[in-house]
Amino acid sequence: MKKTMLVILCAVVTLFLIGILILQHPIFGKIPSGERLKRIQSSKNWKDGQFENLSPTPQLTNGATMPKLIWDMLFGKKPPRLEPEGTIPSVKTDLKNLPDYSLVWFGHSSYFFKINGKTFLVDPVLSGKSSPMPGSMTAYDGSDVYNVSDFPQIDYLIQSHDHYDHLDYYTIKELQTKVNHVICGLGVGLHFEYWGYQPEKITELDWHEKIELGNGISITSTPARHFSGRALKRNQSLWSSYVLKSDTYSLFIGGDSGFDTHFKNIGDTYGPFDLAILENGQYNTSWQNIHTLPSELMQVKHDLKAVSVFPVHSGKFTLARHAWDEPLELASKHAEENGDKIITPMIGQMVHLKDTTQTFTKWWKTVK
Repeated sequence: MKKTMLVILCAVVTLFLIGILILQHPIFGKIPSGERLKRIQSSKNWKDGQFENLSPTPQLTNGATMPKLIWDMLFGKKPPRLEPEGTIPSVKTDLKNLPDYSLVWFGHSSYFFKINGKTFLVDPVLSGKSSPMPGSMTAYDGSDVYNVSDFPQIDYLIQSHDHYDHLDYYTIKELQTKVNHVICGLGVGLHFEYWGYQPEKITELDWHEKIELGNGISITSTPARHFSGRALKRNQSLWSSYVLKSDTYSLFIGGDSGFDTHFKNIGDTYGPFDLAILENGQYNTSWQNIHTLPSELMQVKHDLKAVSVFPVHSGKFTLARHAWDEPLELASKHAEENGDKIITPMIGQMVHLKDTTQTFTKWWKTVK
């Protein structure tokens, strides 16, 4: 018995030490300290050692528990069509000669756009994976057709939060020489510094802080209902949405967020918007506080006072237990039922931001 206990103890200690070593990899980023932490602690959104949402936000709902979710994921019956059997269709647009007021989506929550001569890249994940675990959560066939060499110089990289499916270590490292400036939430900039970006090229914003970007463009950090964290400690950096305005166009960059009253407050304060880019995918009623459900999407659009909505957070990775194309199908269905305008471009297809007559096919119906 003593020998068995000793073997088990040695195994536990070994696994613990291996875990400590793994967490030293730069992919896990850094937790703020020093002067950066002092600024974070002065934020009214920082309470009891972490950032908090505006409303109480239990991460699990409807009686769900983490052990049960993990058990279902590992051993439960696999829902049908979690991943596409065929290849995701795409278009290869020349990003280096993108016309003004146009946008290109790369799947999930990554997209590139140009407004008033300035170029913007949001939450770039171009490495083909959305998890630090080797071989897990890889991109669908055909969805990962763009790489860093396709990009021109990027005036601003906008980062919504630090989760792996939005902040990709490998992509950020490769982009370093092409990014002129990074805009992110409080604390997120430390990851960029740790990975080689110069501090003077990083601006961290608290909610409702606004900066001018030149050429008549401004950006304001606004609330989202989500969380943050790349390793063991959560909510040490701020998750954000953004309001980007030019003299003739107003864009809402949603990031990840569950439904709440903050959308209406943003619409009343900063709206109306020509386009709202909103999360719609990787949802579950077990975590609906932190991810918008398709049935809530059109209400968010109306709360924001948006003319049109672009649903993202789908089409590239499977991070939840719904059919891969369900987010796009349901978003399209709800928009049609409500007479709302929705845009659904293929990966790489150019969106003309000021062309309200541009139409898009239901491209996901061509994939099994």
